[in-house]
Amino acid sequence: MKSRGYILLIIILAQFACTSVWFAGNSVVDELALRTGFGTELIGYILSSVQFGFIIGTLTFALLMIADRFSPSRVFFVCAVLAALCNLVLLSEHLSKTALLSVRFGTGFFLAGIYPIGMKIAADYYEKGLGKALGYLVGALVFGKAFPYLIKGIGWGNNFDAVILSTSLIAALGGLLLWWQVPDGPFRRPSKKIDLRVGPGLFKLPAFRKASFGYFGHMWELYAFWAFVPFAVQTFNSLNENTVSVPLWAGLIIAIGGISCILGGLFSLRYGSKKVAVTSLFISGLLCLASPLLFHFSTFIFLTAFCIWGMAVTADSPQFSSLVASAVPPELKGTALTLMNCIGFAISIISIELVSSLAVRIDPTYIFLVLTLGPVLGLVQLLKKSY
Repeated sequence: MKSRGYILLIIILAQFACTSVWFAGNSVVDELALRTGFGTELIGYILSSVQFGFIIGTLTFALLMIADRFSPSRVFFVCAVLAALCNLVLLSEHLSKTALLSVRFGTGFFLAGIYPIGMKIAADYYEKGLGKALGYLVGALVFGKAFPYLIKGIGWGNNFDAVILSTSLIAALGGLLLWWQVPDGPFRRPSKKIDLRVGPGLFKLPAFRKASFGYFGHMWELYAFWAFVPFAVQTFNSLNENTVSVPLWAGLIIAIGGISCILGGLFSLRYGSKKVAVTSLFISGLLCLASPLLFHFSTFIFLTAFCIWGMAVTADSPQFSSLVASAVPPELKGTALTLMNCIGFAISIISIELVSSLAVRIDPTYIFLVLTLGPVLGLVQLLKKSY
């Protein structure tokens, strides 16, 4: 019988591989703009299409209770292959705007069978220490999202086809690896039938409600920050006449959040998931407020501050998932995690579009101020009273 450590390693590798297609479109946005005729608004459209697809996917999965009714490993594999195929369509020489947004939507839809399903699989293997396990798992997710930027930041990434082919290939292989090596977990309690009342009914549970609303505040900030990190580096370059590599540093700032997820998981064993989440929200909220000043400091201070921000903005994510998974009955963990993701990502679309709109209307150094609302609301929820 495979050890839990081996199982977690496989889930981590598969999660990293499969989520690499998430930001693949954003990492080659300049080339896609040339192929489709989009302008600067393409950044927001591409990511919002993936987010919207993910929302519809998670809503569908939650209502149909897919993660609790079917083998999670099989669902993960099928969705990985379909997400990879959607990503490959970006290689088309005659890619219309409609086709571009449609395939990014499809990628997001099938990612709904990867990100929350991966957490569900981990929860089926870990009754204790789930915060630590999810820290490693979400860390892999963050590294996966940064991977296309890092490819783009090196010589290999100058080839548009290389970015798309590599992310598609490793996504399909990651799904295959998990299906082959990870059977259903010992703590899995499958649901037998669909009950459309289950999802809304979860909000009657106080612990689930508080953790979910804290997560929603976190999500207001997270994806808008990630989406506009390249824009922030470009803005810093133009204001200070610098030549900081945009794709390389965007990839590093996002990727370093994977390390903080792992560290947060380790700290959760000693201090608890709630304290880790509160600390992360507090630090990222302070950096939101200080963001206009950061553009006027030295390159070292700017990049260091954004790296710290990249760590703080992600460290709480696995801990919110751990709090949610611990707040519901075992047979509803998959549905609870999927529903939480669905609403959280819907909120992220609003913040992404808001920041995208502000970027062309106000001083670009001020656009991150609006993200402060997320950490503030998240802290209000978490600090009401202890679980």
